[in-house]
Amino acid sequence: MKLELHWKIIIGLVLGLFFGILAAANGWSGFTSNWIAPFGKIFINLLKLIAVPLVLSSLITGVASLSDLKKLSRIGGKTITIYIVTTAISVTIGLVSVNLLKPGDTVPEDMKVKLQETYKSAASGKLEAADQIKERRPLQPIVDMVPSNFFSSASNNRNMLQVVFVAIIIGIALIQIPKNKARPVLDFMEGINDLVIKLVDNIMFFAPIGVFALIADTITSVAGNDLNNVLELLGALGFYMLAVIIGLIIQMGFTYTAVLKIFSKMSLKKFYKGIAPAQLLAFSTSSSGATLPVTMERCEDELGVSEEVSSFVLPLGATINMDGTALYQAVAAVFIAQTLGMDLTLGAQLTIVLTAVLASIGTAAVPGAGIIMLIIILEAIGVPSAGIALILGVDRILDMMRTVTNVTGDASVAVAVASSEGQISK
Repeated sequence: MKLELHWKIIIGLVLGLFFGILAAANGWSGFTSNWIAPFGKIFINLLKLIAVPLVLSSLITGVASLSDLKKLSRIGGKTITIYIVTTAISVTIGLVSVNLLKPGDTVPEDMKVKLQETYKSAASGKLEAADQIKERRPLQPIVDMVPSNFFSSASNNRNMLQVVFVAIIIGIALIQIPKNKARPVLDFMEGINDLVIKLVDNIMFFAPIGVFALIADTITSVAGNDLNNVLELLGALGFYMLAVIIGLIIQMGFTYTAVLKIFSKMSLKKFYKGIAPAQLLAFSTSSSGATLPVTMERCEDELGVSEEVSSFVLPLGATINMDGTALYQAVAAVFIAQTLGMDLTLGAQLTIVLTAVLASIGTAAVPGAGIIMLIIILEAIGVPSAGIALILGVDRILDMMRTVTNVTGDASVAVAVASSEGQISK
């Protein structure tokens, strides 16, 4: 019997979890880091390798096929509006969760001191990165969106929004020139797109091995050679993690369900079965950017989203739609304030909503980027940014979970937009 892809990935994930625990318990973290983790890195690199050519080729052909700029602006307007609304809802859910559970009140005083000492150096590195971002002018994100050298942009997956911008303006230009002149370019891009899709299929053959290596490495990175480290962290920060996890579950269970029910007739069973491999990859890689090729393939092949819609909505979502990250930032900001004995006013919490929504738009689709934006939020509400040391120990675990939410949100909006445009196959 041939196993479906998501079951193969689940098996790899479970085996990786067991091996990671075994490695931590027996002092094999060095072996895991040297001989297991590289296979996970290779797998992520393969996914990142094809992300730019996939986005570029599919978006150019998608925009050019519209042959109507009004249609493009309509799809773009719907996409961005839903993204912003769902992000604002996710931040609100996070604030409600953390205010009800009050996880900051449960951390023992001695653990506060220990955490701050343990992660002091890691926190200082994040602070420096945040300082550079804070110095940017208000319109700098828009300036950054327009590259001066496309080849330089295409060489770094962090610049995906620049790639999206270039692809859109090329697609628009192809609409405006005679069809006989545009046809050779479109044929070439369609060929590239078909090639990349086949590469995705080939790379996913190695997904179980890659996921196994990534999960095993994550466990040993957090635990080191002593499982007690993990148990101690989970005991001290359990309620904080619970507040984040409950918020993420509500966001996926209610907000995305509402988006699917309002804009489409797709059943939840079909949606989650179709997107499951992308969710599992998002969990293991902690990167919506690395997961993007798989997300696009699953939305088109399994959920029936047209290439025209998926090639626009999903790359944009991987760049600006960070619902899980925004929710986590809201919970983390209030948790740190609670732990430090600071009461946040309603005004401060409204500031968190606004700042988290804006910060999520500029958050890179790579592991750990959300923590840098969190520092900016902390400073906006007057909470010492050095407090991030309190949460760095479990950040990697929560990063995996919030990335699943980010990818699920992208896929649900793609289905919603495609359905509203009549571009989804039954």
